[in-house]
Formats: sequence, structure tokens, C-alpha cells
Amino acid sequence: MDSPPRPARRAVTAATAATAVVVLGAVLAACGTAPPPPSTVPTPRVEVVATHPFDPTSFTQGLDVAPDGSVVVGTGLTGRSRIYRTTPDGRQSDSRPLDPGLFGEGVAVAGDTVWQLTWTDGTAIRRDARTLAETGRVPYDGEGWGLCFDGRRLIMSDGSADLTFRDPVTFAETGRVTVRRDGEPVRRLNELDCAEDGTVLANVWQTDTIERIAPDTGEVTAEITADLPRPADADVLNGIAHIPGTDRMYLTGKLWDTLYEVRVTP
Repeated sequence: MDSPPRPARRAVTAATAATAVVVLGAVLAACGTAPPPPSTVPTPRVEVVATHPFDPTSFTQGLDVAPDGSVVVGTGLTGRSRIYRTTPDGRQSDSRPLDPGLFGEGVAVAGDTVWQLTWTDGTAIRRDARTLAETGRVPYDGEGWGLCFDGRRLIMSDGSADLTFRDPVTFAETGRVTVRRDGEPVRRLNELDCAEDGTVLANVWQTDTIERIAPDTGEVTAEITADLPRPADADVLNGIAHIPGTDRMYLTGKLWDTLYEVRVTP
């Protein structure tokens, strides 16, 4: 049988190994592959308070609450896009189809106007907030994804990490900000909601994550998990609307049959 290793050789081997680990760690850090530090962003979840019926044929792209408490819904898919109003008990009204070639996206109630985005058509549709009838169109560059109104400006997403600020009357761009979590850009920002506390809620496309954002700096202040039940053939979460005067919001998604009324856990 082999002789046991001598202590001196074991000591040299151990020291060499320890040095190699330190050197390897330094190399990885220098190459930018070292693991990032733990996030300091809070990670609350949503708590379901109530459920309401929702049209399961709606490929929901935008959601907002009007001053009368009704919910304005914008839907997508070319040839099937529309905008309509619904109540928590599921009664629909004021349904307006988009032109057959347009793919609808986010919606925002801004005073006596409702704005509706289109995906790749570069067209924002202006509508009468009372009837949802079209009153005009404005072109814009790039894609349209989510939209909300914070009381003084429209805030728009385009699937990137940027949010664009726009004039609520002319739709002209007035500024933009890059959204970052722990210093890193957060891409695929989709449906937006402007909450009463001045923050913006944005769901990250194809996830159940909603980022709470300070819009003036772009900083993510919380990352909310909203893993809600949905039909097996339904698509992703894509509808956020704060309920004015409460600590609750509505959540739904593409082809979902339920409008969830939720609050964020402390």
C-alpha cells in the first residue's frame, strides 16, 4: 500500500490551494463575473381582497380606473383590439373597436381625455373620456407598451428600461428616465399605473413581478410579487389600476377571467 503523505507536503499543498482560491476570486471579480451583492429592495407580495368577473376574451394591454369608478380596458391583437368600460360586476359599455390593422396597447385616463397606445404603429389615439369615442391621433417614435397619468404628465413605457414623460394634451415628449434596480437597468417594462403616492407601478413582461418606481429618479423602491391564479390557457399578467382613495388596486392579465382586487403586504 502507498505510504501516507508527509506533513510538510500537506502543508505546502494546503497553502497553495488557499492561494489559488484567492487568486481565482480576484480574477473573477476583475472579469466582472463575481456574484452581485444582495439586493436591498423590499420584496412584498399581493394579498387578494376580492375577486370580480372579467371578460376572458380580452387580451388585456391596459387598465385604468375612471373618476366614476368604472374600469377602462384596452385590449390587443391585430383585428381584435378594442377599448371598453366595465364595472366590478362585469357589465360592459362604450366598446370601441380599433382599426383592423392596429394592435392596441396601454390606456390612461387624463381628465376629459383617454389616451390609447398602439404597439408598433406609432400612433396614440385620443378619446373622449365620457364616451371613449375617438377624437384624434398623434404619431410617436418607437413602440407603445404601457401608459399612465400622474395628474400632471403622461408616463409611457416601450418595452425597454426607459420611461418617457409626455404632455397630456399634445402627447409631446417632455423627458425620460431609465429605471434601475440596485443600479442595473430593468428592461421589458410593460403595463403602467400611476399611484396616488406619486410612484409608478410597472409589470415586467412575461413575469409576475411589479416594480414600484420613483419616476423622477427611476429608482426601484420595491419589487412586488403578484403570482395570482389564472386559467391554464391564459397569458401573462398585464393590467394594473390603483383604486383611488384606497390602499388597493385591480390586477388582471391577457385572457384572464378574473379581475383581482388586491393590496400589497407591508
